[in-house]
Amino acid sequence: MDANPVTLEPISPGSVVDVAYRRIRTLIEDGELGPSARLRQGDLADALAISRTSVREALHRLAADELVEFKANRGFFVASFRLDAVLERLELRRILEPGFARLATERATAEDLRALEEIVASQFVAATSRLAHDTSREFHIQLARTTRNEQFVRVLESLWSLDIGRQLLARRSAAPGWQEEDANEHKGILAAVIAREPDHAAELMDQHIALTQQHWSKEASAEDDGAWLPVGDQR
Repeated sequence: MDANPVTLEPISPGSVVDVAYRRIRTLIEDGELGPSARLRQGDLADALAISRTSVREALHRLAADELVEFKANRGFFVASFRLDAVLERLELRRILEPGFARLATERATAEDLRALEEIVASQFVAATSRLAHDTSREFHIQLARTTRNEQFVRVLESLWSLDIGRQLLARRSAAPGWQEEDANEHKGILAAVIAREPDHAAELMDQHIALTQQHWSKEASAEDDGAWLPVGDQR
């Protein structure tokens, strides 16, 4: 017998469900499984080399997260997001975030500015739509943190859902230049913060969110008309 046996932690059935949950969630968030796509348990079980029971448990967890819908006698489907709800959140963000930018400009320390500069630099070179989305979101969250008011951070995090944001931005990746445009807008806001120009920073933030509102309004109109266009980001 080996004098130095390897100690391994047993794999529990729950661990298999966790892996299936994470992999299916990633496919949804990255846009590989689009809204209303049917999730066939047998196909997923074969692809993941696990039991249908484990897949079913993972899908029920995703349904609890509102990423998946279960329809009686039909099965599981990727949940569809409502564009009007996204527009409502953007409208609220457009009221709040220029104020966040103004306060951040007045309260930012040298350390805060370095953190914001690193985020913007990372956004320019993000290799995937998921990273591009997450760094874009982090810029806004970090700016809120710079106000030194934790309530602002909590409000913004609740308004900007990671799962929906990633799904939408994954589709945006088909449009050339979107990532650079978003990063350049952030760079401009940051330049105003560094220059200690609170009104200018607020104005640029208002313009930044307004452009996203315009894009979403067009998408919502197209959806109402029954046309399909690739949806944009939730910057």
